Amino acid sequence: MSVLDIVTYPDPRLREPTFDVKEVDANIRQLVRDLIDTMYSLNAAGIAAIQVGRLERIFIIDGKVADPDAGDDAKPLVLINPELVETGRGLAVAEEGCLSFPNVFVDIKRPRWARVRALDVNGASFEVEGEGLFGRALQHEHDHLTGRLMIDLVGMVKKEVIKRKMKRWHNEHDGKEPEPKPTVRDLA
Repeated sequence: MSVLDIVTYPDPRLREPTFDVKEVDANIRQLVRDLIDTMYSLNAAGIAAIQVGRLERIFIIDGKVADPDAGDDAKPLVLINPELVETGRGLAVAEEGCLSFPNVFVDIKRPRWARVRALDVNGASFEVEGEGLFGRALQHEHDHLTGRLMIDLVGMVKKEVIKRKMKRWHNEHDGKEPEPKPTVRDLA
């Protein structure tokens, strides 16, 4: 199991161009396993390879988001070289968070539904469509592969609030886990 470090805003790597995977080989399968481990270790609904500093066009959606009826048997949905084929069915505003924006949650307006075409871990082509949270997750993770971040989808005031929150987060964490705060027992 490998849990990878998350690239956080405003790191310019989040805006890097991504590239198509030419062959789904052992290295790509290992990256997929590492992405899944990282996503689950952080209790995330999804993760894109670029969020761990990799430029391959890959993202993962938590199985419980992709197939809520599957319950604990839900397998993570792996999308390699995904293409956003279609969106629609009106617009909805809902709160979104992002691993690259720790502790930041903002309302984002998106189409209610999305269809994506991709390859699976065996290199087979498939299409998937989702509505609600699943449709939103497909769009959010696909945005990462195009250099589009949630800060790009809000107005000027929210942009400034996000920038301040991220500056504070970086000041407190300096990109690392915070040191444990001393307890009264430690001080005695």
